[in-house]
Amino acid sequence: MNFQHRKRLILQTVDERGSADVQQLADLLQTSAMTIRRDLVQLAASGLIYRTRGGAMNVNLATDSHRFANKAAVNPERKDYICQLAAAEIQEGDIIFMDCGSTVFRLCPFIRNKRITVVTNSLPVVAELLTSEVTVNLVGGEVDKERQAIHGLIAEEHMARYRANRAFIGVDGISLANGLSANGEREASTAMAMARQSETTYLLCDSSKLESEKYFQFAPLSLFNVLITDNEAPTGTVAAYQRAGVTILN
Repeated sequence: MNFQHRKRLILQTVDERGSADVQQLADLLQTSAMTIRRDLVQLAASGLIYRTRGGAMNVNLATDSHRFANKAAVNPERKDYICQLAAAEIQEGDIIFMDCGSTVFRLCPFIRNKRITVVTNSLPVVAELLTSEVTVNLVGGEVDKERQAIHGLIAEEHMARYRANRAFIGVDGISLANGLSANGEREASTAMAMARQSETTYLLCDSSKLESEKYFQFAPLSLFNVLITDNEAPTGTVAAYQRAGVTILN
């Protein structure tokens, strides 16, 4: 089967399913995983798909006015390192919250084969996990087209009905002086709603956001239980957070 034929089938599959992983596509096209990976690289370079770790996503699902796909692709090695640490915390049978952050989204490939339940307000997370072992609970409410997420009063009421073992939330900025900050109130309200309903809350935050503040300060450091960051975080900064009582995984 030549590339043009494979291209047509790959795009058709990703369009219909929202996302697909490499092995699924290899089985469907009866070719090697290596060939599929090469094809996905070419298709992503042409802007026809969004390349995820382990597969591909429909670019329309992974794109908003802030270019969600591009945000998810910023510092990918750091984010994948963080998400591997986060995935190791999840046990079979867990119920977890996942917010609409771009770092949290990259947790998806690492949990696809876990028999867990994910409650999320993120449309890209839903698309990525639809063909996985994960049971997905999509928060109801008004769709925020800019964030490809669901926010609002009804969404918060939905989340309040569930109790989770763990919540995984992102943040736009964090500082010892002023706690957590966000670029908007909607993301902040979702993070707080998920944290309230979880036994343990994990903040997924790459090191570039440490000691960075955004315009909307919404919660103290006590909102979360564990900060997961990458191994490029400055030693002095990590030590300062630990002295402030923050549990850090890096």
